[in-house]
Amino acid sequence: MSGEALVRAVRAGQTVEAAGLLDGMTDAERRACLPALKELRKELRTAQWSESSRKACPALHAAGAACHTGAAGAATWIASADMRWSQASPGVFLHVLGDRDPAWLGDVAHRLAERPATSRIPYALLAGLVQLSGCEVPTTDAYVEGWFEHIGGTWHHGGTVVERLRKEPHLARMIAALFESLDVTGRVAWLFGDGPGSWYNALAQLAREGTLDRKVLVDTCVARLLRGGAPADQRVFLKLLTCLDLTRDEARARCADWIALASQATSTVAWHAQSILASLALDGELTPRQLAEMSSGVLFRTEKKLVRAQLILLGKTLRRDPSAAAALLPAVAQPFGHEDTEVQERALKLVERHVTGPGVSEGVREQLVQAANELSPGVRIHAEKLLGAEALSSTPVIHEEVLPPVPERARLAPAPVSAAELAEEVSALLASGGDVAAFERTLDGLVRHAYDERDGLVEALRPVVARRWWIDADPHYPTVDAYFREAPYGVEVVLATLLGHVRTDTLHAAVQQGTTRGGCRHAALSRAFDARLWEVAHRILVEPLPFLLATPSWDTGLLEPEELVARLTAYRRLNARPGTADFAQALLRVRRDDRATAEAAAVRARTLGTPEGYRLTQWLTAEGPDLPLSRRRTSGVRILLELGELEDLQGQFPPEFRGLGRPLSVFKDRWYCPHWAESDRQHWSAVVPGRRELVAARVLGDLSSVAVDDSRRGAALLPLLAEADGEAGEALHLCLAYGLGARHTEDRLSAVDALLVLAARGQLDAGRLGGDLGQLVRRGAVKPLRLAESIRTAAATGAYATVWSVLRDALPILLADLATDTTIGRPARGLGDLLAVAAECAERSGARGEVAHLAQAAGRRGSSKVATQARRLRTALAQGGAA
Repeated sequence: MSGEALVRAVRAGQTVEAAGLLDGMTDAERRACLPALKELRKELRTAQWSESSRKACPALHAAGAACHTGAAGAATWIASADMRWSQASPGVFLHVLGDRDPAWLGDVAHRLAERPATSRIPYALLAGLVQLSGCEVPTTDAYVEGWFEHIGGTWHHGGTVVERLRKEPHLARMIAALFESLDVTGRVAWLFGDGPGSWYNALAQLAREGTLDRKVLVDTCVARLLRGGAPADQRVFLKLLTCLDLTRDEARARCADWIALASQATSTVAWHAQSILASLALDGELTPRQLAEMSSGVLFRTEKKLVRAQLILLGKTLRRDPSAAAALLPAVAQPFGHEDTEVQERALKLVERHVTGPGVSEGVREQLVQAANELSPGVRIHAEKLLGAEALSSTPVIHEEVLPPVPERARLAPAPVSAAELAEEVSALLASGGDVAAFERTLDGLVRHAYDERDGLVEALRPVVARRWWIDADPHYPTVDAYFREAPYGVEVVLATLLGHVRTDTLHAAVQQGTTRGGCRHAALSRAFDARLWEVAHRILVEPLPFLLATPSWDTGLLEPEELVARLTAYRRLNARPGTADFAQALLRVRRDDRATAEAAAVRARTLGTPEGYRLTQWLTAEGPDLPLSRRRTSGVRILLELGELEDLQGQFPPEFRGLGRPLSVFKDRWYCPHWAESDRQHWSAVVPGRRELVAARVLGDLSSVAVDDSRRGAALLPLLAEADGEAGEALHLCLAYGLGARHTEDRLSAVDALLVLAARGQLDAGRLGGDLGQLVRRGAVKPLRLAESIRTAAATGAYATVWSVLRDALPILLADLATDTTIGRPARGLGDLLAVAAECAERSGARGEVAHLAQAAGRRGSSKVATQARRLRTALAQGGAA
């Protein structure tokens, strides 16, 4: 009876009554209640958010744990995910479990503590079990994180952090565990605030009092910094180390650690280590050998701030102790190959001051000469005077231009033969989005198998689409039809149609009326792409197609004319009616650049005697593909393009395709765009293969946003456009210019890829691109620092001549403003970085010639980066060689 009473109390949510019943039960009676409690748990799980579930779950949580007589079962019940949303309180758990054997309680405590922190086991429960059992305190991530938040939680504790820490019986063990765990520190780092009552000051104060072992604390901090890790972790340990305020003896005893940190740690940690070593070195407490070892690591770092600080330290040390020149000068020469010529010049001046000092042997001079061969041409002139012109290699090194391989078209493989193989292709396409080739092969395969063996295809597809949101929906529920009426969402509309989840009238309306979305600059491309998918789905239900006419021959979207004629011949033999949108897409894809092949195919198409045959004949014998006239317009800082009309894309094309040839306006089209999915965008160039300028003009607004509005992923289409067929004109080069000035790294890398591909294909108009970049930088649409980062990346691949050819036309526009007043004019921020990249490219490519307004920039007073790099570029162009 007591078991039945317990279940009734639990079901009613009477936690106190249930706890009282449990107090009087034996272990056997508790085990006997467990099956009924498990059944109740299954019942409540089906309606977790009902009022009865919310009421009963806490009592069930506590009662189930108490009825488990095994520690593993009790821990599993307490930590179960389905009970987590409405748990019993820690106090209830400690009450119903408190009469157990201490060893059993300790076992449960450690099992719960070993659960991941995401299990959300309350720390009060863990700490209470540890206290009741008297077991060793756990040091798992979950327990340490809970302890840390418990101590730092000022909302329910009195006193300061340091006062609460003094009362902790396991303080040293918990602090050690906190510092040893990689995971805990990352999650609790946000609690390390600043101020007098912070954890930093609390731990430092306890170390001063002797409550914590100061040496252990310092060693732990240094060890964690040496280990590396997330920036949040590094900030925690560095700040704590700073608060500990190391003595001179403590700092001197860890010289090897500081050298390792200065060489390899993150910038902030390396700067701290460098400052400690600099203080020791200037006080004579660092040997020349140790300073040279430190310099060897720091001077190879990319952070200019660290490198310059190290050179300053070396200069001060050499002035204080000239006898150290023999040990330190080889280290000073290491930055001779640095990308920043200012760093090279600093290092060379330091060598110049001390190369004639005592103890500088001929062997040291030979090391300096060897390192000097890495200097840039402008700095090499000074080195030749210092070290002797005959000692340096006088032959300028011209780097061979390195560009990526030219992308080649790939033939599309035939559609999968079996339904099982096609289902695998569909699964991969749904998971990854697929490229043009994968998408078109899969779509053609679905059409072919739906025509030949629809039942077998449906059975093969069921496991693939089992987790699509629409698979369990009522086919008559309007949400599914509304979803696919808005857009086809790739092959999903075909899959949903095959499995009976889209109504015929929905697809008929889509075919007849087109998309419900539109008005943006991309609408013409998306309408044509969507119209074919809706048509395919509709024809599956009313008049299946034997195969698709518009499946391309090549992965760029082009269709060979003889293949299209052969498909139309097969359609006539099967007495099949071509799809209107499918045939229109086939016409746009068919190749017409090879006039002999096109005219031969036109003759065979005429003999078909079908309307499609005559239309194909007319299309193949016409001139094309044409591009519309374009006109530049400005909108704020942006430079955009408007397109004129293309008459050949009007006339006999269906309405959903005519938008491709209609005028494109900058100010009339809506800026709101629903076409955010990259999986759709990658197919747009295959809608009009051979006319990528049509696509580039319509995505130009997106590309301008990655530079002007700091949007993300807008430049992902650039490499596809660079590999596509057709003229690379004004629109594509403007897109590329915006991409090179993008805010986000992934967009800039996409633009760099596109730049290199166009250059490799011989389609890059460097003058056009350079002029566009100059104008966009001048207008403020592209920031020079971002552009410098992009073109530096492109140059680093070996494309020095290509990058120089672009900058050669961009720099005069940017330098023109400086030419008006050489003393007052303020250069754009980042212009010096652009000049640095230009100088490097000119040096490595052997470029010669003059750049308008460069002389005025090089003649500016002072040692600003613009003036310094302008002089370097002028020297490189005058020499025509590179180091």
